[in-house]
Amino acid sequence: MSEPGRHSFDVVSSRDIHVGRILALRLDEVRMPGGGTANREVVEHLGAVAVVALDDDGALVLIHQYRHPVGERLWELPAGLIDHAGEDPLDAARRELAEEVGLAAQDWSVLVDVAVSPGFTDEALRVYLATGLSTVERSEVGEEEADLVARRVPLAEAVRMALGGEIVNAAAVAGVLAAYAVDSGAAPARRVDAPWDGRPRAFEARRV
Repeated sequence: MSEPGRHSFDVVSSRDIHVGRILALRLDEVRMPGGGTANREVVEHLGAVAVVALDDDGALVLIHQYRHPVGERLWELPAGLIDHAGEDPLDAARRELAEEVGLAAQDWSVLVDVAVSPGFTDEALRVYLATGLSTVERSEVGEEEADLVARRVPLAEAVRMALGGEIVNAAAVAGVLAAYAVDSGAAPARRVDAPWDGRPRAFEARRV
């Protein structure tokens, strides 16, 4: 038996349970520290981006959007999937900001990278900070996006909403708190081209 923290969790076998449009579910048999194996269900995901769009008055854009798995509308940041293999996450962020709330931004930086729920999925997202906002025409939107409501909220109020349980979406909570840390001078944002080592690749590789 290896020392704690040194075991290699090798995959003994793997099989697909479901392969869909935006995710796949596979079952891995993994070698465990005690010498046996255990099954682990893994959801592969394309990865996603979200945007804290902060205006000159210190307010950010939140959207109220229906999410079917939880059966309710949630306060979120403008966000969306990385669409295809090799897509630059920044291009995805620009697209989602324009499509969802009709905005473009002059200045971009990286706020935070989030492993959404690493106990069962490789889904990860990158949250950007966008400033120098301007209005652009929204392109054609899908059925769910047609129902969303956008609202500008002072950054401090968004922090209160996150800590008060009104914002529960993981990307929004992380992005709001990270933006507040950057705005207060507690930590700097990263360059827009900062490496993203945790970007998921397994599902993307299926589509190449």
